[in-house]
Amino acid sequence: MYIARQTFRGLALAGCLTLAFTLPAFAAGEESDETKPPPKTETTTKCADGKIWDKKRKECVTPKKHSFNDDDLYKAAREFAYAGQYDNALKVLDLAENQNDPRILNYLGYANRKAGRMELGMSYYRKALQADENYILARSYMGQALVEQGDVQAARVQLVEIRDRGGEQTWAYRSLLQSLNGYRTY
Repeated sequence: MYIARQTFRGLALAGCLTLAFTLPAFAAGEESDETKPPPKTETTTKCADGKIWDKKRKECVTPKKHSFNDDDLYKAAREFAYAGQYDNALKVLDLAENQNDPRILNYLGYANRKAGRMELGMSYYRKALQADENYILARSYMGQALVEQGDVQAARVQLVEIRDRGGEQTWAYRSLLQSLNGYRTY
């Protein structure tokens, strides 16, 4: 009986340890990493002139205030930004009702930085982090901007912040690390 109980405790402990080490990897897994670049949708594959794909109407429409919710506007702006359509991204972001949403602020920073307005972009990254200091994607983009400006030490500070906030297995961490190692910046 004693041996069986000890064996059971050992198996239970092993199971708990296995679970403890596998859960963080699952939670931060690449497939559910919301910091990675967005997939292309009809907005950038079918629409033109800053129009957004309306899923309900199944057509490209000109976005207007209150015609899309902030989440849809954020997704469209993010897609525009990654497609290099920075002015379209900025126009869409300006339609968002909550201009203090860290996601909106972050992509205002991203689109402005990529359009050549570095200081304006940096100001939006700072605002995004004031709204949510744990928003690791803003930290990643800010760090990449710092690399572009030659401030590698400040970029490394952002990398450590991302790691310490639980983002070491995320695209945000990896992309800043790649930038620090001389690879592409986003």
